[in-house]
Amino acid sequence: MGDKSQIRLLIVDDHPLFRAGLEQIMEYEDHITIVGQSDNGQHAIEDSRRLSPDVILLDVNLPGGMNGLQVARKIRSEHPNISIIILTAYHDIEQVVHAISVGASSYCPKDIKPETLIKIIEAVTHGYFVIEQTRMNQEQRDKWLDEQIRQLSGPYTIDGDEHYSPLSPRETEILKHVTQGMSNKEIAYKLGISQQTVKNHMTSILKKLNVDDRTQAAITAIRSGWVRIDSRSKDE
Repeated sequence: MGDKSQIRLLIVDDHPLFRAGLEQIMEYEDHITIVGQSDNGQHAIEDSRRLSPDVILLDVNLPGGMNGLQVARKIRSEHPNISIIILTAYHDIEQVVHAISVGASSYCPKDIKPETLIKIIEAVTHGYFVIEQTRMNQEQRDKWLDEQIRQLSGPYTIDGDEHYSPLSPRETEILKHVTQGMSNKEIAYKLGISQQTVKNHMTSILKKLNVDDRTQAAITAIRSGWVRIDSRSKDE
């Protein structure tokens, strides 16, 4: 890190209004400088190399094929000194554990109070982790993470190459089409597979996510950042 009195901040979010809001908040903080803004995961990775930020505010739900957890893992592997704060519209313990496990220093809801966010930025800059509103050092963070992983049960598993997700790439692809309102028949035609194969995948998805129907599965995947809502028509 350079001058310790200044914090170099990179904002990563695809919503211009949200980025503008964060920028307005930071304007009142003389010790924080926004060095750049990225609107998708690939740009975030490139900007982290080019701009050398101290802290990255990273949305978990990004366009471009990579969610925030995947981006965080990639950036931390290349730049272990960069602190990453995951921002999300949804907040659950599984995602907190996933985020901290891939290298994030904190995981915050998007409705966080500005003064609280500023304090978290300052804390992670000095090497601390802020988890569930508690500031931790490395040893405390490791202990918390080990305990949470032991307590978690169900479908969530560690995918060392990608991120924490119970779904295979094909299941993720099918579920994305479900979020676009496509039927099993339409998905089968789109992917060039049989309807029975789609049904088999859907059965596996419901079991892995521990939900009763495809709507609940889609909601779970969207909230977790595994699938992103596509605003285009399913016929496009």
